[in-house]
Amino acid sequence: MKKHYRKENDCLNCGTVLEGKFCHNCGQENLQIKESFGHMMNHAISDYFHFDQQFFHTLKPLLIKPGYLTNEYMAGRRAQYLHPVKMYIFISLVYFVLLFQNAHEKVTVKPLNPAKPVATRLKADSVNQQIAKNPNLSAAQKKQIQQQVTSYAGGIVKVTHTDDTDTAELRHGLFATKDTSYEQYLAEQQKLPANKRDGFLKMQIHKRVIVYNHKYGSRAKEVFFEEVKHNIPKMMFLMLPLFALILKITFFKNRKFYVEHLIYTFHLHCFLFIFLTFIMLLELIIPTDWSIIDWINLVSTAYITWYIFRSLRVVYNRSVFRTITKMIGMFIMYWFVFTFSVVVVLCITALLAA
Repeated sequence: MKKHYRKENDCLNCGTVLEGKFCHNCGQENLQIKESFGHMMNHAISDYFHFDQQFFHTLKPLLIKPGYLTNEYMAGRRAQYLHPVKMYIFISLVYFVLLFQNAHEKVTVKPLNPAKPVATRLKADSVNQQIAKNPNLSAAQKKQIQQQVTSYAGGIVKVTHTDDTDTAELRHGLFATKDTSYEQYLAEQQKLPANKRDGFLKMQIHKRVIVYNHKYGSRAKEVFFEEVKHNIPKMMFLMLPLFALILKITFFKNRKFYVEHLIYTFHLHCFLFIFLTFIMLLELIIPTDWSIIDWINLVSTAYITWYIFRSLRVVYNRSVFRTITKMIGMFIMYWFVFTFSVVVVLCITALLAA
């Protein structure tokens, strides 16, 4: 559809005198203000497909040309590719949504031993009703489980949640405590000798455990780790500057600016997220009893390792041996940073959420 441009040559956004269809000061297109619904939709769709075209134009070198996008960006050839930060936000959003959706609790159906108490047995129709109401299961999963329920001759089954947190687990897990209030806990501490009392950090942890148990009961552990999961994307975004700092230290002889390491960091994590997204989609499609899953994971690990090695070679121009040694050192530092960041997220989640 043809665009309708204004005859006037002043930019409506910033007032600059125009020398073409776009303002050279702010970039706004000199389009007619009053336009039909068709023109408005055409502009919106054009903007969408412009992003779509950039994304797919970026996708190929991102997946099969390690380090290429980083060198292109630093060379100034940027218009045809997505901006690294915009691309990271979009890809990481898709990745974490799929990851958390795939990590929801699964329901398994097991036949009961007839010798067990009747209170632990449920009729098949009652179980099917529970499965149908479960919001964490897709329609296909519900149908599959209900078929398994019906296949039992006696129609008597037990439904267990693999990630369910019962009171027994709470008594022996992270949220184990016999104190019903923090005041009771402090009173018990005062009765102990000074050298046997809990330190400051342990006292704070115990306080949060009591708060969560009081607020959520048997669901305390489940709620806590659900809140942690929601903070992981924020943690990863904050880890990117730290990883760029690791690269700055590891390849300090290359004399690159910090922002160059940061651009490579965004591109590398975009590749990891989108590649792992493809792997997760494959695992959802392929039946779990197929041995090909193990081969896919093996090949994926090998490709990711090669990709990181090759991208480092392309961006930093080091020898094979020096790239391998620096890659090992980089992984060690990254592991420490990642572990530290996870601990920080756990602490912040406990302090802010409760």
